[in-house]
Amino acid sequence: MEGLPYCFSLVLGCFGVLVFTLVFLHFLSFFKRHGVVPCGSVGWPLLGETLEFLSPHPSNSIGGFLHEHCSRYGKVFKSHLFGSPTVVSCDQELNSFILQNEEKLFECSYPKAIHGILGKSSMLVVVGDTHKRLRGLALTLVNTSKSKLEYLNDIENTAKFIMESWREKPQVIFCEEARKFTFNVIVKQVLSLRQDEPQTTKILEDFLTFMKGLISFPLYIPGTPYARAVQARARIFSTVKAIIEERRNTGSYANNGRNEDFLDILMGSNTLCEDEKVSLVLDLLLGGYETTSLLMAMVVHFLSFSPLALEQLKEEHQNIRGRKRNDEYLNWEDYKQMEFTQSVVNEALRCGNIVKFVHRKARKDVKFKDYLIPSGWKVLPVFSAVHLDPTLHEDALQFHPWRWEVQGPPSKKFTPFGGGPRFCPGSDLAKVETAFFVHHLVLKFKWTTEGADHPMAYPYVEFQRGLPLNVQPILSQPPF
Repeated sequence: MEGLPYCFSLVLGCFGVLVFTLVFLHFLSFFKRHGVVPCGSVGWPLLGETLEFLSPHPSNSIGGFLHEHCSRYGKVFKSHLFGSPTVVSCDQELNSFILQNEEKLFECSYPKAIHGILGKSSMLVVVGDTHKRLRGLALTLVNTSKSKLEYLNDIENTAKFIMESWREKPQVIFCEEARKFTFNVIVKQVLSLRQDEPQTTKILEDFLTFMKGLISFPLYIPGTPYARAVQARARIFSTVKAIIEERRNTGSYANNGRNEDFLDILMGSNTLCEDEKVSLVLDLLLGGYETTSLLMAMVVHFLSFSPLALEQLKEEHQNIRGRKRNDEYLNWEDYKQMEFTQSVVNEALRCGNIVKFVHRKARKDVKFKDYLIPSGWKVLPVFSAVHLDPTLHEDALQFHPWRWEVQGPPSKKFTPFGGGPRFCPGSDLAKVETAFFVHHLVLKFKWTTEGADHPMAYPYVEFQRGLPLNVQPILSQPPF
């Protein structure tokens, strides 16, 4: 009898081990079938880790938050950002998987504050068939414009106009000059407005207010940058709508001596409502204005610290100019010969990271390798982490445009314009505008940077001082 308690305990212990083993095997089987949510941390209640994630840092780095979390949890980790449980991906394969499965496993999911400032019909926030229709029309603009002589000539004329104003200036704030250039180019292509027209000045002033609010804290109280931006967007919306109504009332569809612009194409479309048409115009103005000017600033910034790259770039453009008359415009064939220029542009995009990440949401439970991304969770593919990954790019933190001559055309480890169905439709326009502007810049001016001014990610990228340049005309260069 004395041994019964011991036997009972032994049986009970064996039973417990059996139950534990069965439960463990069940969960192991479940995890193998469904994966596990990545490790990570969630931070403070409500706020989560959003403030730490958005902490400013140089755009040619991944920042302290990502560095610390990747070191602790790996390239894929969980967090709580923008009010939602979130999986953050700094992994090239997962990023590519997310982008390629847009509208299947994932969908665009920007914070509501962004919807408030961009508008509910913006191509950047809509999903499904609406996005397909808007993007299709945007691609129409790109495909009809990018090799059209009128468009290419407008780029050069605008570049010459901007740089002519520099000849009496010892210093320019390059970001401001680049924005003038890109805005004048895009507003001419979309709305046929010249840079000296009152409507152009009005839209530009509102755009400056709009951009300041786009990167501000989303607090709608009268007088705040966010509130002023929402109001500025409403004014731009009204201005564009008035232009549409005027053309419709007068029947002036490219028959008043001007070439057909994108608004003419848009007005002829029966697939969009009026608000969607105006929103698409605003999207095109925004994309052609800010991101392209930032790309130009990145190129100039990195070239300022790479005299060898600048010298080779200048030589390429001298060779192109040497085959043309002094007053002859550049054309599409000239652009395709700017091979080293393309390497410089790609490297500026890789190092500068104008778009750090995008917002997505899982439409259903998604398994990727051993990871489970639960339905409804936000997913942030971080492009900058892939661009600066030393396992993917040799000397990843160095500006080295010659790497593109070795590794060939851009691949899945290079996504400055996104990917999949939401790949930026204006990427080609941004590159050709930058290349043509650089052509005139390197042949007409020498420059040095004024003090230390580096691109900072807030996460929106900005040069804190606007990138001041001391400029000096190259007197020996014949006019063209």
